[in-house]
Amino acid sequence: MNTKLILYPNIKLWMAAMKPPMYSVAIMPIWVGSAIAFTETRVFHTAVFCTFLAAAILIVAWENLSNDVFDADTGIDINKHHSLVNLTGDKELIFWLGNCFLSLGLLGILAISWWQKDLTVIGIILLCCGLGYLYQGPPFRLGYRGLGEILCFFAFGPLGVAAGYYSQTQSWSLISLAASVIVGIATSLILFCSHFHQVKDDLAVGKLSSIVRLGTETGSQVLNWLTASIYGLILIFVFCSIFPLWTLLSWFSLPFALKLCRHVGQYHNQPAKVSNSKFIAIAVQFWCCLLLGLGFVL
Repeated sequence: MNTKLILYPNIKLWMAAMKPPMYSVAIMPIWVGSAIAFTETRVFHTAVFCTFLAAAILIVAWENLSNDVFDADTGIDINKHHSLVNLTGDKELIFWLGNCFLSLGLLGILAISWWQKDLTVIGIILLCCGLGYLYQGPPFRLGYRGLGEILCFFAFGPLGVAAGYYSQTQSWSLISLAASVIVGIATSLILFCSHFHQVKDDLAVGKLSSIVRLGTETGSQVLNWLTASIYGLILIFVFCSIFPLWTLLSWFSLPFALKLCRHVGQYHNQPAKVSNSKFIAIAVQFWCCLLLGLGFVL
């Protein structure tokens, strides 16, 4: 019984460190881009889609691991018990494991480019990886200057959705560009919400995250506007006949969005209670983007 009590917290820490729900950010841009491609061409390349998903998950795993490594360098994760560096005590191991995931992910994207005899997709993904490094990697660390959400928006929005669309069609689409704005904002909300409970630790190492700059109360108000913009834009795009009517299915994710805004509005300055807000934001992103893509397919 005592062994179980000891192991259970460790399992919870490892699960928190591996962040399984977070891989929604890798999947949804490809799903939405591919769904729009299918809507416009009525052709779907299953092998390309599955390879792209696996590669994207590996690349996001690299980003998560390298972020733990780079945060360990600055000392900002000293109180983060579920950091993989803190759990293993081996920063170099996590660094090279992350690089291994990155290499495997890029090999998957290279396979797609080789099948298509076109280097465009690998070029887009390398640009996304560059933005990921700029976010946390030395000497840039743009996330420490409050620019993380902007980088996140472009990497998982316009670039990610464009890569998903291009991998299916080898062409471009203004509709996918419009949809990428929705995906980009929804994904950036996750990063935005992850800062509310870290203000004290961020200030201690001079990290000027978006919430440090805004303050938690103003940040909660900005969150309301950003979240509302997702559903407002979808409605506008449907009204302008850019999106099909079926994409209003994405509004079924609205209960998660309301829950997120209420939760952060109530607990924005209480780190212990607001720390789970990023998981509510993941639910918003997952269901909104899943139903948006489904709306295009239907």
